[in-house]
Amino acid sequence: MGDKPPGFRGSRSWIGCVEASLCLDHFGGPQGRLCHVPRGAGLQGELERLYSHFAGGGGPVMVGGDADAQAKALLGVCLGPGTEAYVLVLDPHCWGAPKNPSELQAAGWVGWQEVSTAFDPNSFYNLCLTSCNSEKQRNALD
Repeated sequence: MGDKPPGFRGSRSWIGCVEASLCLDHFGGPQGRLCHVPRGAGLQGELERLYSHFAGGGGPVMVGGDADAQAKALLGVCLGPGTEAYVLVLDPHCWGAPKNPSELQAAGWVGWQEVSTAFDPNSFYNLCLTSCNSEKQRNALD
């Protein structure tokens, strides 16, 4: 796509959410809408946006950070009373075909995590919210 030096092609170097969004656009995949969260502690303020994203039919949310280098994919959000909130986290390194959903959970590939412990409060995060229904999704997020 021209955004990386020539040596990047064919390498095993990692890309982040920004590059993933560029790839989705370049290759005609689902729309990837970026959201930058300066500190993980600020993710609490993005929960309504995430809830609207999923309620509006949005797809998985790719998550990448700096101090927190553990990639995540969010599949859902659950808002509880007060400040209690959970995200359904999928490890994007998951591979293979599980026999059933319980197998994924038992192996630690997917599970609900409390927002306050799933994200490093001092790390920035980029979220790439994916959607095949871009017009409906834009309206839900704005």
